Amino acid sequence: MTLADRIRRIGGVHWLGFFGLVLGAWAALYAMQLPADLLAAASLYGAEFWAALCIVEPGLAGAPSIFLMWAAMSVAMMAPSFLPALATYDDLMQGRAGQRAGFAALLAGYLAVWLGFALLATGAQLGLAGAGMLTPLGESSSRWLTAALLGGAGLYQFSALKDACLSRCRAPLTFFMQHWGAGPGAAARMGLRLGALCLGCCWALMALAFVGGTMNLAWMGLAMILMTVEKLPEIGRVLTRPLGLALLGGAALAVMM
Repeated sequence: MTLADRIRRIGGVHWLGFFGLVLGAWAALYAMQLPADLLAAASLYGAEFWAALCIVEPGLAGAPSIFLMWAAMSVAMMAPSFLPALATYDDLMQGRAGQRAGFAALLAGYLAVWLGFALLATGAQLGLAGAGMLTPLGESSSRWLTAALLGGAGLYQFSALKDACLSRCRAPLTFFMQHWGAGPGAAARMGLRLGALCLGCCWALMALAFVGGTMNLAWMGLAMILMTVEKLPEIGRVLTRPLGLALLGGAALAVMM
């Protein structure tokens, strides 16, 4: 398929919906992290609501707001990394009935896994904040927590589980050939499988939000790029272990600071 054909295909309604979802998630995150003085003037999107999403309230009272933040973060950061699998599925489904329903079901299954991660991350953030280890904006206030997160993520880059999950994520066509099924239900199940594999690849890097700050858009953008590139067959293999070494170096620096 030529580049021109691919561009025309991405103009389909299902693709426009996908990119709209990603852009909407990034817009929501941007709104959440606007400075307080801009939020006060931004009455069009509800200043008090968005400002509250940035602050961890004591106890379970803050859970809904923090979950919404993590859910938006998961969509904004992880949906782009699913693009190769979606494109492969789109190629396989060309000319068949129910393509858009299957496409939506595949994406829904994938994002359901990451919404589950968002729920766990919400609990972790509330627990760490309650222990005095996070700032109100979700950034580590303990060098030991920072070192543990960086060191754990660095070591995980060298793990057999990471390698196994990455190898499947880097070969979406092989995955679909092994697990293919007709209809939206089968697509949703494949999405769940792919979401679990992606979670196995990326959970430790996502946990570094507690180092960079859960409302730090620069960190989110960099992490999204790293996790997306790491899933590419050729470039990703070159990136994984040097990234692990860099994270281990960061952990050592955190301890010494």
